[in-house]
Amino acid sequence: MTTEGARVFREAWIAGVREHFPGEPKPSYVTPWDETPEWEREAAGAVYEQVRHFIELSGGHASRLSREQKGRFVALCWTAQMFKHFEDPKPGYVADWPELPDWQKETDSGIFEAVEGSLK
Repeated sequence: MTTEGARVFREAWIAGVREHFPGEPKPSYVTPWDETPEWEREAAGAVYEQVRHFIELSGGHASRLSREQKGRFVALCWTAQMFKHFEDPKPGYVADWPELPDWQKETDSGIFEAVEGSLK
């Protein structure tokens, strides 16, 4: 895992939260990289790598996915990381796509697109 990829993920998350979250986000949602907990850095890096690999395995054709499909992939990868890092994660951490708030769906879609952009 590269720190660079994890940072791309985290910066895209923060940008998405700032753009889409209704009202004032919880401070932990916009914590700068240097203050992000180690487990969260590891999870961000793992999801970045999963998205990168998915894009590469598609021969670049993952760009043809809808914005929602891109977000769903990020959300599913993140859910797996929550199960990895927490024995009994909060229900909101492992909610399926239909249960996620719109701001989080938009943010996850933006993360996929940020990973795409980082590969060009």
